[in-house]
Amino acid sequence: MRFFVLSASLLFAVAVQAAPQQDRTDDELARLLADKGIIGQLRQVRQTVAERTSDLVVTAIGFLGVPYRRGGNSAESGFDCSGFVRAMYNQTLGHVLPRRAEEQAAATEKIDPSQLKPGDLVFFNTMRRAFSHVGIYVGEGKFIHSPRTGAQVRVEDMNGSYWSRRFDGARRVLGGAQNDEIKAAATAATHTGN
Repeated sequence: MRFFVLSASLLFAVAVQAAPQQDRTDDELARLLADKGIIGQLRQVRQTVAERTSDLVVTAIGFLGVPYRRGGNSAESGFDCSGFVRAMYNQTLGHVLPRRAEEQAAATEKIDPSQLKPGDLVFFNTMRRAFSHVGIYVGEGKFIHSPRTGAQVRVEDMNGSYWSRRFDGARRVLGGAQNDEIKAAATAATHTGN
């Protein structure tokens, strides 16, 4: 019995001692991050990225009605699917994506469809080969794209039977102006003593 009481007392003492140290460490970390201004800078970067992504979607919406043209990559000549995506990223974010849909898929980061955010790329198998079609996710299960000959840039529902059967995956564009801003803010945060 004496051994049991001694063991229980020892365990209780260790638990009591460990808990305040953990709280103290969390408090110290939060204070350090606040002192360095890192939290504020990360919030600012997040806001900037959200604004840039919104700009991308708004810019893309501005091209609704532009006709499809195979190999096209401008509003004047018309767009094919990958030419449209490439032009939107270049004009809005200054990021140059590869020319073809399958190259764009290879040059971007695979994400789970549940993680889709406006501005991400969505790929479809429309020609019996992987990544043969691409569009830009605009939110709420919808995407904007330049679909095919005789059609125009438009917004469609990914959950419709045609698109859901052909969905090939989602990708996120990394790099370019968006990532440069994130890297610059993170670097500034680690080098300032604010």
